Amino acid sequence: LAGAFCIPLYVPYVLTGRWIFGRSLCKLWLVVDYLLCTSSVFNIVLISYDRFLSVTRAVAYRAQQGNTRQAVLKMVMVWVLAFLLYGPAIISWEYISGQSIIPSGECYAEFFYNWYFLMTASTLEFFTPFISVMFFNLSIYLNIQKRTKMRLDVLHEVHDQSFTEEMERSPEAKLSLKCCRWEQKESAETLDLSKSKAQAAASTCSLDAKDLLETSSESSRKPKCCNKKSCKTSASTLSSEKRVKIVSQSTTQHFRLSRDKKVAKSLAIIVGIFGICWAPYTLLMIIRAGCHGQCISEFWYETSFWLLWINSAVNPVLYPLCHSSFRRAFIKLLCPKKLKVQPHYALQN
Repeated sequence: LAGAFCIPLYVPYVLTGRWIFGRSLCKLWLVVDYLLCTSSVFNIVLISYDRFLSVTRAVAYRAQQGNTRQAVLKMVMVWVLAFLLYGPAIISWEYISGQSIIPSGECYAEFFYNWYFLMTASTLEFFTPFISVMFFNLSIYLNIQKRTKMRLDVLHEVHDQSFTEEMERSPEAKLSLKCCRWEQKESAETLDLSKSKAQAAASTCSLDAKDLLETSSESSRKPKCCNKKSCKTSASTLSSEKRVKIVSQSTTQHFRLSRDKKVAKSLAIIVGIFGICWAPYTLLMIIRAGCHGQCISEFWYETSFWLLWINSAVNPVLYPLCHSSFRRAFIKLLCPKKLKVQPHYALQN
């Protein structure tokens, strides 16, 4: 809409320095221009709020996903609020004040140099939305970090618990553990026996043969059923089902974490571009109104003004690049046949 209506009417105005389309079309152009830019900001807030609910209140959000009526109502409210912010003032300002301050051949809003109105409107149009979007995205980022830590802790706990349960339930694992414990006990007993032999040899220089036979026969009855290798490989007694379950849980957790990180990055990009495109115009507009256009160069004001339209041009490209759901929505709107032909998994790539 900005490219089809606002820019074509503004380019001749900039090049010639004179508005040639009449007073009525001037007001219509102003209403549409302010409406589109303001609705763009409010839509960013609405989308960020929607992402905020999807991450922080996932259960309630999924329960309301099929409520098309509520979604349409929110989108309509965005456009209504955007119109109410500037539309009535553009249309009726000269009638309320009793006269128009716009010279012939010029086209700008009657409140263009009213600092109090612009400060109030800028607070509602930029500062409040920007702080809201920052809050939503920061909450999403902190929530993702918290869930990341919790998921990793749960994953390690499940892995350790599964290993312990399997070692307790598996007969082979029990035998392996018993063997390892028996071998350790045997080594300790052998060391004690060697010490006692040395002491006996030193004192009596002889050892009873019967005791030696009994000691050797007792040692031969101890089951040599494992070695160091079997102790180290006791973890291999986990059943294949447990391993598959653990691997599946790990894969799912890593997929969710990577998906959440992508959401956080995409929202950070959207917030950054929103701030870059809107902050210069908002600040220059307030300063320009305060000094009645004497302290701000026309070049910088025009540059900041075009940044608003650049933001409107970037958003339809930015959102599909950052979110697969937007890509599917655009494909469904623009190329419905292509959506039917392509499988669902292909759209995720």
